[in-house]
Amino acid sequence: MPERDFQGRPIEECAVFGVYTKSFKASQLVYAGLWALQHRGQDSSGISSTDGQEIYTHKAPGLVASVYEGLNFDRLNGHIAIGHDRYATSGGIEGHIQPITSDHNLVALAHNGTLPVRLELTNFLQSKDISTNQLNDSELMHAAIEYYISKGKPVEEAVGLSFPLFTGAFSIVALTKDKLIGLRDAYGIRPFCIGQLGDEGFVLSSETCGLDSVGATYIRDVEPGEMVVIDENGLHSQSLARGVERLDIFEIVYFARPDSFIRGKSINEMRREMGRQLAIERVIDADVVIPVPNSAIPAALGYAEQSGIPFDHGLLKNGYINRTFINPSTLLREKEVAMKFSPMPGVLQGERVIVIEDSIVRGTTLRNLVSMMKVAGAKEVHLLSASPPVKYPDFYGIATPEQTELIASQMSVDQIRAFFGADSLQYLSYEGLIKATGLSENSFCTACYTGEYPIDIGDNAKQINFAV
Repeated sequence: MPERDFQGRPIEECAVFGVYTKSFKASQLVYAGLWALQHRGQDSSGISSTDGQEIYTHKAPGLVASVYEGLNFDRLNGHIAIGHDRYATSGGIEGHIQPITSDHNLVALAHNGTLPVRLELTNFLQSKDISTNQLNDSELMHAAIEYYISKGKPVEEAVGLSFPLFTGAFSIVALTKDKLIGLRDAYGIRPFCIGQLGDEGFVLSSETCGLDSVGATYIRDVEPGEMVVIDENGLHSQSLARGVERLDIFEIVYFARPDSFIRGKSINEMRREMGRQLAIERVIDADVVIPVPNSAIPAALGYAEQSGIPFDHGLLKNGYINRTFINPSTLLREKEVAMKFSPMPGVLQGERVIVIEDSIVRGTTLRNLVSMMKVAGAKEVHLLSASPPVKYPDFYGIATPEQTELIASQMSVDQIRAFFGADSLQYLSYEGLIKATGLSENSFCTACYTGEYPIDIGDNAKQINFAV
């Protein structure tokens, strides 16, 4: 089960990035891609590369800026490279930094997602006398693929034989000494796309913003259940399972960078439309619309456009303060909220304020923000969420709280409003969220709202109250 040291918001899962080139030093392009994808993982980072003779790896805890500071990229030589930014959803931070390699150095692997059920995979490895002690899900997958390669199987066959053992969500990049591999689970829970570097090669990325960072042109998404193989003969594709897309809708609500595109649609525009849908569902008599920065800005702009109420920035975010959910102490966490957000009295004083948030999960931060805005002079504070109530935890690679810590699973809307000290509280409806995406409801995993998990979550189901 994923670790859940969450304190206020869902925690980004991970980012994967891979490059195959003819002439560029691939590791330098991966480095640029990891910068662009830093929002998806901030605990550790790593790059593996190959020149056709050896596989080289550099990885360490920390942000991209610190992990590669002073690194001579000649140590990561070669025309193929993969990279990973990680938040520790499984197995903790120390000793589990990716990409994953071994002493055999046959394959390097980086994984975005989580396997909530690992029994079959673990039993397989143990039957081959491979120790699974203290291995997390990503390392178990690496061990299975490497086992088959060690038996003389080509990497494509090794991945194909291992694929049925992987029960869960995964977007994977892997490399051998001559090939780059991309692999996506049969439900396409996590985003994954392919780009082209002109005549020089191909790029695999968790999001399209990663392609932009290296000047690659978006070709298409890796399809659910698809394996792509890139080698000296170009890009080849093989379907390993019948794919049924169920992209995690929280990618659109919160995680993906606003300049990314999913299924050809702008994340920024979809979030803006969520705000418009909020205004269609309810217009509040107020003086100003402000966002909780920065992820709620598009929705707040959309609400202001639709309602005709002026938009302004009433909260200043200090970008130098770490994420508030990291600190395990409630007292220190609440002090960090005050350090992270500063209300602007000139915008709030005497005004009836609509505050737009992208989603409400645990609620601690918002409770403090409402208090701070009223102290700063706001006459009324009305909270609106551009997401329906989050009632169920994630088991596919996002570290959300236990269900008992999800405020919407424990309180009614009016109880939550009272807990926040707000004058009113409104959530975007489930139907409004789907409409705002412009995509089919059937193309999403909406488990955080509905409790309907498309991939088996095993014993985790025993912890869930599906009646809320």
